[in-house]
Amino acid sequence: MAKTSMVNRDIKRTKLVQKFAAKRAGLKAIVLSPKASYEEKMEAQSKLQKLPRDASPSRQRTRCALTGRPRAVYAKFGLGRNKLREATMRGDVPGLRKASW
Repeated sequence: MAKTSMVNRDIKRTKLVQKFAAKRAGLKAIVLSPKASYEEKMEAQSKLQKLPRDASPSRQRTRCALTGRPRAVYAKFGLGRNKLREATMRGDVPGLRKASW
């Protein structure tokens, strides 16, 4: 089980990413636009840098929905490897079963 503070921190980051998503997308479009002038690009870049660091989606961490474990999380299921295995053995995951050959 992950520390509650770490899980809460990740939830806070998710909210910040959603809050600033439109603003970040607009500024990044200006920075990457070939039609924008150099001054416009530099101004957009400085505004982008002034946004909170946690507003960047790359700072988010994928976590297990049940335990909050940050590593070995299967994005397709949203579960860590241990909980995914348990759910598979119970038959809770449709179309997934233990390999045997």
